[in-house]
Amino acid sequence: MTIAHIALIGFGEVGQILANDLGGTVESLTVWDITFPDQDSPPSCALKNFDVTPCDSARQNAALADLVISAVTAAQTVTAAQDAAPSLEAGAYYLDLNSASPDNKKQAAHIINEAGGRFVEATVMAPFTPKRLASPILLGGPFAETFLDTSSALGFAGAEVFSSEYGKASAAKMCRSVLIKGIEALLTESLLTARHTGVDEAVLDSLNDLFPGPDWRALARYMIRRSVMHGARRAEEMSEAARTVREAGIDSWMSESIAKRQNWAAHHYDTADQGELGAMLDAILNKIHLPGEPVS
Repeated sequence: MTIAHIALIGFGEVGQILANDLGGTVESLTVWDITFPDQDSPPSCALKNFDVTPCDSARQNAALADLVISAVTAAQTVTAAQDAAPSLEAGAYYLDLNSASPDNKKQAAHIINEAGGRFVEATVMAPFTPKRLASPILLGGPFAETFLDTSSALGFAGAEVFSSEYGKASAAKMCRSVLIKGIEALLTESLLTARHTGVDEAVLDSLNDLFPGPDWRALARYMIRRSVMHGARRAEEMSEAARTVREAGIDSWMSESIAKRQNWAAHHYDTADQGELGAMLDAILNKIHLPGEPVS
């Protein structure tokens, strides 16, 4: 299937990468973001940097599109599908890149397929940068196989068919998120405490001895920085992960705690520009020790 018109729902970090990398491959690219009514929102301000056509609604955006790509926050997964479904062209692909639970993916798939579209579940199994379109992506659902050739032609070089059943690819992502976002949360909590008590170097040295391979100072800075920069989005994703854990009949104690720590980290976004791990930890500690600042 030749893709002439792509509609992007969501114009945050991932949406802007998609707009930049896909813009030259199709005849037209339209976008909609829930924040567009606010002309001062970051997605609205970013529009001037891209050759895209902004729309007034998800419904207008999806009209006449050969491919709709949903890149919204996890909590908006089903809502985005509901908003786009009424104007979908028969047979149009709907690629859902959102970090949502298997149940939410299945709900969104039902909405799109009932409207005559072809829902393709997609989960990105690594940070979307630096590989961007070439990032590893697991495709799921009955339309994944037919969409694979189309995705390759658009530049999604890391895409592969994972399952013909909806929810499997999402389950893999959610289980991965418990581990990765959990490590971020653990490093944040451990090293802030260690820095406060003056033992951070000893802790990092012990990690290098116990788990040789990565540079734990560099890795800790990278992971804590990602957490403070994207904590709100990560907390939302971890709420979806907790839901996935509960759907498996397992108590989601760890996932819920990770979500709480990630949400806390988002309040320290202004410390992300610190060049060194120690300086970042100090900046966070200085904030949380101020009167009225949350400490947990």
